[in-house]
Amino acid sequence: MTERRYSDLSPSPRIILTPGPVEVDPRVSRALSYPMLGQFDPEFTALMNETMQMLRDLFRTSNRWAYPIDGTSRSGLEAVLTGLIEPGDRVLVPIFGRFGYLLAELSERCGAEVVTIETAWGTVFEPADVIEAIDSEKPSLVAIVHGETSTGRVQPLHEIGRACRDRDILLVVDAVATVGGMPVETDAWLLDAVIGGTQKCLSVPSGMAPITYNDRVERKLMRRKRIEKGIRPEDDKDADAPAAFIRSNYFDLTQLQDYWSPLRLNHHTEATAMLYGLREGLRLVLEEGLEARFARHRLHERALVAGLDAMGLTLYGDDSCKMTVVTCVRIPAGVDGEAVRSQLLADFGIEIASSFGPLKGQIWRIGTMGYSCRKSNVLLGLAALEAMLPLHGAAITTGSAVKAALAIYEEAKGAMPDA
Repeated sequence: MTERRYSDLSPSPRIILTPGPVEVDPRVSRALSYPMLGQFDPEFTALMNETMQMLRDLFRTSNRWAYPIDGTSRSGLEAVLTGLIEPGDRVLVPIFGRFGYLLAELSERCGAEVVTIETAWGTVFEPADVIEAIDSEKPSLVAIVHGETSTGRVQPLHEIGRACRDRDILLVVDAVATVGGMPVETDAWLLDAVIGGTQKCLSVPSGMAPITYNDRVERKLMRRKRIEKGIRPEDDKDADAPAAFIRSNYFDLTQLQDYWSPLRLNHHTEATAMLYGLREGLRLVLEEGLEARFARHRLHERALVAGLDAMGLTLYGDDSCKMTVVTCVRIPAGVDGEAVRSQLLADFGIEIASSFGPLKGQIWRIGTMGYSCRKSNVLLGLAALEAMLPLHGAAITTGSAVKAALAIYEEAKGAMPDA
């Protein structure tokens, strides 16, 4: 048998302007390389406790429970829904893009009776329409996306949160694409459970899903609690668990609570390096300050949009509900969008995203998130598009995009740090 030889790992440097994953902050990369600690080493459990407090600050909540699920963002969605949905529960999912369908899919797999309402892609719901559906369908839980990256739209939640609280309905929110880049007001908006992601506005590699949930959620979870035999205390009162115990062991939030609490239940082995990375990413977010961070994302979005407008490109979707961190651009008529993306990557090392479903081949999605959201990236991205599009048959205005973006930066000078 011929011995195989493999080259050293040396990924190409990229400018990543997608809605996730994004470029990892170098300080996070450094944290990922630190020495391993045992998961119950007091030094490590102190890091766990610090991370929980940082997550409370990030989610703007006083919830007791704020911790990461080990897995990609979808693991957080699945953990929360698996813990809260019992077979036969009625769940309402308002859908305005691809990830609303995911929430419906996950709820169905939990055995829910799922009811959906839909609105046109590129728009969001009027809160009154969701509240009307809540009153007519009478669900026990509403699951909704905050920032829908497939369409670049953000759903207002405050009125929906109030309506759910007044009717004693649980509200679960997918904030994977918004937390750390746009306001996510867990307590002020009366959100019961919120799921975030690391690989977008936090600029941490994919591999953890920060979540938070309140006492209302915990009460339902605790009615389903069962600790696995082998780590269950002999005198544990939960030995005879209810028939509706949580069907996933890995995503059992009742056991994960005990893991993240002073009990330190030996549920699983924590992803040590990923926790280092998450803690450092959170530290950097809070060091910058949430309001300053949101303002930075708005500035670079304005500069990007000004450059795209100056080229004569058309943005997609309702501008009144546009996400700050994702800009959707219609692919000019007659242009092969995938050919443009491929050449951007090959010649400039710049990656932008395509889209899904009915928008496949219709739009590009440009992310300005976290560490990727900086002046040099915006200017290089605009310059590359401006140089390339005429080669692919697009009739655009050349020589104006970078100038328009620079005008935005000049206007903001003094009000914002040069980031």
